[in-house]
Amino acid sequence: MTLSPTAPVVLDVRGLRVALPADADRPFAIERLDLQIRAGQTLCIVGESGSGKSVLATTVMGLPSKGLSVAAGSIWLGGEPLMTESVYLPARRLRQLRGAGMGMVFQEPMTALNPVLGCGEQVDEMLRTHTADGAAARKATILATFDRVRLPDPARIFASYPHQLSGGQRQRIVIAMAMILRPRLLICDEPTTALDVTTQAEILKLIAELQQEHASAVLFITHDMGVVAEIADEVLVMHRGTVVEKGRCEQVLRRPREAYTRLLLDAVPSMTPPAPRAPAVGKHLLAGDAVGKVYLRRDWLGRASRNSALQGASVAVRRGETVGVVGESGSGKSTLARCMVRLIDPSEGRVLWGDTEVQSLPEGRLRPLRSRVQVVFQDPNRSLNPRRTVGSSMVEGAMNFGMDAAQARKTAEELMDRIGLPRAALARYPHQFSGGQRQRLAIARAVACQPQVLVADEAVSALDVSVQAQILELLRELQRDLGLGILFITHDLRVAAQLCDRVVVMQQGRVVEQGPTARVFAEPEHAYTRRLLSAAPRAELATGAPCAAPALPVAAA
Repeated sequence: MTLSPTAPVVLDVRGLRVALPADADRPFAIERLDLQIRAGQTLCIVGESGSGKSVLATTVMGLPSKGLSVAAGSIWLGGEPLMTESVYLPARRLRQLRGAGMGMVFQEPMTALNPVLGCGEQVDEMLRTHTADGAAARKATILATFDRVRLPDPARIFASYPHQLSGGQRQRIVIAMAMILRPRLLICDEPTTALDVTTQAEILKLIAELQQEHASAVLFITHDMGVVAEIADEVLVMHRGTVVEKGRCEQVLRRPREAYTRLLLDAVPSMTPPAPRAPAVGKHLLAGDAVGKVYLRRDWLGRASRNSALQGASVAVRRGETVGVVGESGSGKSTLARCMVRLIDPSEGRVLWGDTEVQSLPEGRLRPLRSRVQVVFQDPNRSLNPRRTVGSSMVEGAMNFGMDAAQARKTAEELMDRIGLPRAALARYPHQFSGGQRQRLAIARAVACQPQVLVADEAVSALDVSVQAQILELLRELQRDLGLGILFITHDLRVAAQLCDRVVVMQQGRVVEQGPTARVFAEPEHAYTRRLLSAAPRAELATGAPCAAPALPVAAA
């Protein structure tokens, strides 16, 4: 992206140091950080979990996390000091600048949106706070903004609650809220991590368009190097609170100077699948035959409507095989997974665990069989009880299926060795581990039940690339040593390319294509599969293509 040398500096951070609590693993979350972002420029910040990326974002917004304190430094927004010598502007002035001067797009829109308020009402609160417009004018502005961010039927969205929208639509609401006052600085903290590739491409395009319209500076935090290659002007690499490397996108991604940067780039999965393994043989361990799921809803008048979330889907997993299920948000991936493990009851079709049909078994007869199929969720906190040590959670799962206490404890200790954590850590609680470590523990808890099949539902989508690579290698080792079958639900096509032997492509509740991963990625037969593959951010960073498409120069304000 070509920027005018006279473009004004929007964000200027000098000598920033943010202190961690006394019992933390290091003194500072951020150590002497300097950066500048000019109008129309996008600075991407990358690094592993715990590198200080999100701490930087909340500190710039004047919302440092609980337990953290600014020890030194200054922050300037458009020439106005937000913080000097570790002292922020008065709270009233900071509130005025949040929204009008700087906006933030969070990773998970459900944490940014109030579940009991309509979406329009929540955006209206921003306008009520920062403008003197009347109710009619505010609503007109909101509807126009919803249309600008390409939300369908803005009037319906205005009256809808967050849970009634898709993930991509909720993210667009958060973007509309952040951009409606045309802030000079837009901070995006992992805004596309949980989105499928086509929705992600739309969100990135939208942010770029809004940036050009408003000449905003964008601070974009991400662990996805493909996204960095698509949008970045400059890249800043962080590790344990310090800046490891900084430079133009081309230089950092293609000619990195530092070993840590090269480590991050080496961990990025390729879109080219490896040489295929020998096809799995034998009977299936988990299979679905023409599985469907229909939801019946009734309005306040009692009128019923049918929503067909899954239609005629068939899939099978054999011993030692990994089958990936990919598709956009709302394609039916997770509905299929939940039907296959009987977390929800299918409306039609057959589900088999081995030779046993389970689609209509009552829970009393199903429970003794549940050790055969175990689930690893996207959020490991759904698998680990925050009030119990991780050791008790792992032992409990094994004992629920007949293992005695001594054997369950021994199994838990052996699994800690396998996942690369000390046995003494069994006495710790989930919050005492990093996100990647918690996901390892969630996998270990599932494996402790001695399953035949693991169903992983977006199990690595929220992890940075290096931790993601470690989790994928762990799954490969467990499969190789234990002969597990794996049903892997993901929106990340690069992960599917590297992990899965076969891939199933879903669209609007139907399977549109399936086959060996190498064949599907190289010669997709269905137009929808081709569209998915073309929407994936560029992952092959060693090519001669530029990092981001040139944009128009930004003139001085």
